Amino acid sequence: MNDAQHFAPRCLWPVAATLGEGVLWEAAARRVWFVDIKGRRIHRCALDGSDRRSWDAPGQVSFIVPATGGGMVCSLDDGLYRFDEASGEFALLARVEADQPGNRFNDGHVGADGALWFGSMDDAENRPSGALYRFDGAAVARMDEGYIITNGPAVSPDGRTLYHTDTLDKRIHAFDLALDGGLSNKRLFVELRDGGYPDGMAVDAAGHLWVATFGGWRIDRFDAAGRKVGEVRFPCANVTKLAFGGDDLCTVYATTARKGLSAEELAAQPLAGGLFTFRVETPGLPQHLLRLEE
Repeated sequence: MNDAQHFAPRCLWPVAATLGEGVLWEAAARRVWFVDIKGRRIHRCALDGSDRRSWDAPGQVSFIVPATGGGMVCSLDDGLYRFDEASGEFALLARVEADQPGNRFNDGHVGADGALWFGSMDDAENRPSGALYRFDGAAVARMDEGYIITNGPAVSPDGRTLYHTDTLDKRIHAFDLALDGGLSNKRLFVELRDGGYPDGMAVDAAGHLWVATFGGWRIDRFDAAGRKVGEVRFPCANVTKLAFGGDDLCTVYATTARKGLSAEELAAQPLAGGLFTFRVETPGLPQHLLRLEE
């Protein structure tokens, strides 16, 4: 199997998030960011878990990413917003799906070209009303649709393949990604069969896709052909997202969730909802900045 099996995840911050998500590494400031969607909170800490700060959000915040010119951009219920960590204020950047009150946003990813890929979903997790979007810093374009729960946009190291998850169908799709951001040749990359649902994803420098599993107690690692080549087991069931960080990009940070767990399950999983970390030998890809057109 893979080198990651040698490293057991440890809880860096037992924050008890209801639905932890959106973890990322901000290299310039050497900080880790993540959100609690259902708790409507943004969290930030140093790479070792110290210097913790949290902010309340005025809606369900599903991801947060760094942007050109400084500052962060996140999603709220009706679109994309600039977030000012000094004031804690949110300023509208682009309205998206304001006409879909039953939807919310989920995972997001910034590609090497500075464009943001993100998805929407039915908040009740019943209707295929979710879609995949691309935001180029000026306009939002709908790129694919028909999802109940979208998840884990991620891009291969050469920038030519975009991965996207249909969580409830337990399928990860691959698309050919053109230089202008266009998608084509949608195809099945992986169908999860080991239990749990594919959630957030990240790609390492060797082109392997790492997939968090909700209800699966683990993160899976797949090679570029879709073969499972390793896994990392967790002490809690719902693993939601991972990001490579640290100065060498060999430290993985992962969010987890308490959502859907019974009182008995929560008692057996006291660290559920915490931020975890472990080390790997293959580095990840750097976190890119969302390119905003001023």
